[in-house]
Amino acid sequence: MKVTIDGISIDVEPGTSILNAARQIGGDIVPPAMCYYSKLKDSGGKCRTCLVKVSKGSEKDPRPMPKLVASCRTTVMDGMEVQNITSPEVIEARKGIVEMLLINHPLDCPICDQAGECDLQNLGFDHGSAKTRYEFDRRTFHKIDIGDKIQLHMTRCILCYRCVFVADQITDHRIHGILNRGDHSEISTYIKAAVDNDFSGNVIDVCPVGALTDKTFRFKNRVWFTKPVEAHRDCDHEKCSGKVTLWYKGEDVLRVTARKDVYGEVESFICNTCRFDKKKTSDWVIEGPRKIANWSVQNSNHYEMLHPLPVVKTNPQLQEANKEQFERETRL
Repeated sequence: MKVTIDGISIDVEPGTSILNAARQIGGDIVPPAMCYYSKLKDSGGKCRTCLVKVSKGSEKDPRPMPKLVASCRTTVMDGMEVQNITSPEVIEARKGIVEMLLINHPLDCPICDQAGECDLQNLGFDHGSAKTRYEFDRRTFHKIDIGDKIQLHMTRCILCYRCVFVADQITDHRIHGILNRGDHSEISTYIKAAVDNDFSGNVIDVCPVGALTDKTFRFKNRVWFTKPVEAHRDCDHEKCSGKVTLWYKGEDVLRVTARKDVYGEVESFICNTCRFDKKKTSDWVIEGPRKIANWSVQNSNHYEMLHPLPVVKTNPQLQEANKEQFERETRL
């Protein structure tokens, strides 16, 4: 099937969603996604941030779709033409969706462990407005304890359902979910039981905001001051890949996370033993520094570059300093 997105055509398999077709093309035309997760069955369709305009339905029926559609839930048709960043209507709708997502979201970025790797921060930077029109009080929730490893901040939750799907699909049993309805909906364990199973820590990795964070990393550091390093180990758990990212500060491993792809999705899930109990370099086989996107704030403390900046080229002192920093990073 041939589909055209923002003027770029690509052939895809039948049943491919518009979002995944855009991801095959890559670049700026890929719609943002806060709830869709390719590794989780039935995810998507909750946050509406991936709305696009279908200007041509197909070759057989070229009529445009009357409303914007969620690209993660809409499959392509042969000859379909889609507009994402080239449509002012889509950009305006996305701006409104971001405003809705931020209605109840607190300004916790200065104290939130997710800061620097938060999808909502990136979305707000690209599509958010400087002011909000919301004049009412934000939602508040009673704090509950869901275990000694995972911290729940319900006020930050955008109800993407990713953590619920993870618990349903990769763990032996799920004891948390969405309670209540409408504005009172919340993630909870109902009887305040601890979320504790071999893969429960993966809810931290799939959460696009700071609603679920790692208690063992809580308030220890900012991600842009740490050095992410790829590593692996032979894990005894049959479902665990053992492939992780170690986040160093000096010689100390501050936290362990699953590896993520360019869209922030976990490549393969890891068990709690790898995540919480193996925080020594001797536990791992180090592969090398993790590649960080140039636009990411995490890259602000990294000096790996193919071509030195002009000011570095003409200054031997800066060249040496840059070389020392790169070697130090490589050793980590």
